Amino acid sequence: MPRIDNDVKLDFKDVLLRPKRSTLKTRSEVDLLRSFVFRNSKQSYTGIPIVAANMDTVGTFEMARALNKFSLFTAVHKHYTLEEWKEFAINNPDCLQNVAVSAGTGSSDLEKLAAILEHVPDIRYICLDVANGYSEHFVQCVKNVRKRFPDHTIMAGNVMTGEMVEELILAGADIVKVGIGPGSVCTTRIKTGVGYPQLSAIIECADAAHGAGADFIMLGGMFSGHTQSGGEIFEKNGKKYKLFYGMSSDTAMRKHDGGVADYRASEGKTVEVEFKGDVQETIQDILGGVRSTCTYVGAAKLKELSRRTTFIRVTQQLNPTFK
Repeated sequence: MPRIDNDVKLDFKDVLLRPKRSTLKTRSEVDLLRSFVFRNSKQSYTGIPIVAANMDTVGTFEMARALNKFSLFTAVHKHYTLEEWKEFAINNPDCLQNVAVSAGTGSSDLEKLAAILEHVPDIRYICLDVANGYSEHFVQCVKNVRKRFPDHTIMAGNVMTGEMVEELILAGADIVKVGIGPGSVCTTRIKTGVGYPQLSAIIECADAAHGAGADFIMLGGMFSGHTQSGGEIFEKNGKKYKLFYGMSSDTAMRKHDGGVADYRASEGKTVEVEFKGDVQETIQDILGGVRSTCTYVGAAKLKELSRRTTFIRVTQQLNPTFK
């Protein structure tokens, strides 16, 4: 018989942060850089832990160049060819410390991954990405990739519960992607009924990993619609737009796989995002908001934010008078 877990699970819409006494005089005093030494690869990382998602409308080489200037990271989508990677590496060697090569679990994906890492040895990060990280096949894939590339840092997911975080870490992952269905163009929760409120998922998965909050945040929709985003600009009713779509949408599957396979459903939607221009302004706005958050809770460094944060449950986050 199905069982019901009656514990309350929360999303970000259910909470606000409580401010705390602070010694900070200005937002400019906040240090957003983080440093990590990863458990399995033993590699070290220093940067601002914001990651552009490995979607073909977001995780582009152009986005990687723009984000690298701010010490941000890009999980580059898996649809670039080996030759395109080699050209990118030659022209942008400084970016290679802040990019990951993405792959699924198929044999062609893994062969391409191996070829890219062979020809561009300065890349240190691998992103193994599937919609459902709960399959034994995926866990075995992580083990195989770890065995083949023992010194590379592996990002793997997606999962949403603590026990699978532990299993993927033991299989060889260094970073575990958390969340099934929370993305702005994901329809998995509608099509399947599977999901977990994202705030509770992050807290419980982080507790399984190391007892603190999330270390990295991956952004898709916030980086869509920019000059550096994938796709062409088109005009509609006098305004400029770019398409943004989930990688399990029929748009993505028609583009990369010839269509939606007979045995599956589309689990993503396609939206028109009004063109936002250069991504630099968006990056500065995001970083400014995070610095402001830190000043409100008294965190002089981003590292301190999770320890300084108290969430309060709310029935309303915003004043809706002027929407």
